[in-house]
Amino acid sequence: MNIAVVGSGYVGLVSGTCFAEMGNKVTCVDIDLKKIEKLENGIIPIFEPGLEQMVLKNVKNKNLFFTTDLSKAISDVDIVFIAVGTPMGDDGSADLQYVLAVAKSIGLTMQRRLIIVDKSTVPVGTADKVKKTIQLELDARNSELEFHVISNPEFLKEGAAIADFMKPDRVIIGSDNDYAIEKMKQLYHPFCMSHDRFIAMDIRSAEMTKYAANAMLATKISFMNEIANICERVGADANQVRIGIGSDARIGYSFIYPGAGYGGSCFPKDVKALKKIAEENGYKAKLIESVENVNDAQKLVIANKIIKKYGNDLTGLTFGLWGLAFKPGTDDMREAPAIYVIKELVKRGAKIQAYDPKAIEEAQEFYLKDVEGVNYCSSKYEVLKNASALILLTEWKEFRSPDFEEIKRQLKSPIIFDGRNQYNAFNLEEKGFEYHQIGKQ
Repeated sequence: MNIAVVGSGYVGLVSGTCFAEMGNKVTCVDIDLKKIEKLENGIIPIFEPGLEQMVLKNVKNKNLFFTTDLSKAISDVDIVFIAVGTPMGDDGSADLQYVLAVAKSIGLTMQRRLIIVDKSTVPVGTADKVKKTIQLELDARNSELEFHVISNPEFLKEGAAIADFMKPDRVIIGSDNDYAIEKMKQLYHPFCMSHDRFIAMDIRSAEMTKYAANAMLATKISFMNEIANICERVGADANQVRIGIGSDARIGYSFIYPGAGYGGSCFPKDVKALKKIAEENGYKAKLIESVENVNDAQKLVIANKIIKKYGNDLTGLTFGLWGLAFKPGTDDMREAPAIYVIKELVKRGAKIQAYDPKAIEEAQEFYLKDVEGVNYCSSKYEVLKNASALILLTEWKEFRSPDFEEIKRQLKSPIIFDGRNQYNAFNLEEKGFEYHQIGKQ
């Protein structure tokens, strides 16, 4: 099948590459000429395990192409995916300007019957807006070309996106047209051969499913962090409580680890957008609002523990920090707890020595660009030199079982602030450490 994917960011590039892997001819489109030139030269603009090799393979096999020319890209395709960004507006709503700009361009240039797929995370009702935008352009051209707008939300986890796409838990298709549903079934058939993961529904329900899924996972995270904060105050151990409740099959163990809060490109943005969607439709989403408030506070829990120990003035203190990305397996720092912790500590006079396997460049060039007092190191043990304590904020594999004797030798004092409760099973107090974690006194 011939496919065009408009938007060569995270979702677009992963989706296009995985479709190409199954033998489809895929053209990825982007208005960013430099990005397209890099992709054509084998330079991948994002870090995602397995993506670079798959891109290079499919370019070599002539299944995957890149261009800035939308008109040319959609001239001989059956399906066009819209996978451009929907950044959060000042009021928390999803900004649809890029989605609708693509829709307008499709309406201006399409020459054949098309299925247009909203792959971006968009508010309920967006498909209607996309359809109207395309139809207005066709009317202006006096064209009677047929098209169908459907919803196909993505459910990719950063750091595991290739596996998620190739072996999906579900493929959600929102459409009111049998032809479009059948074409999408054919497209996704290779990904769903072992189990029938294909779920068709109406368009608005499909659009809502994406927000509901992310809000549910964010709710589990904030709920467990709320329980952890209560545990600290009553003398319970949140790690043991997690095991106790997770053993209930109705709850499960996923997304109930106490920590420094969620970040990334999806949960924060989608929770805010869902809250805004509710407001616009005359409903106050109290639970969703609480999920967001708990998470905002949780990002500073580790900073507050440090302030409680050392006082409000941290002048003269240096902290070694492991982990800048919002989660392991990615260089994404959007809404990462590390941003908030670092800024809070530096504001109080502290210096930071930071290391992350993938996100240092992101920190230097974007998220901590103007923050003074941060030094970036090339290895995890280098950050410990002359540091007063170690802070862990991202649970990369290389941090999970470190040499604690080396940590003790390098630090001024053997103190660890663990924002991911990675070391609660190591009995660090018996090794001579002062160990601060989340959800336990």
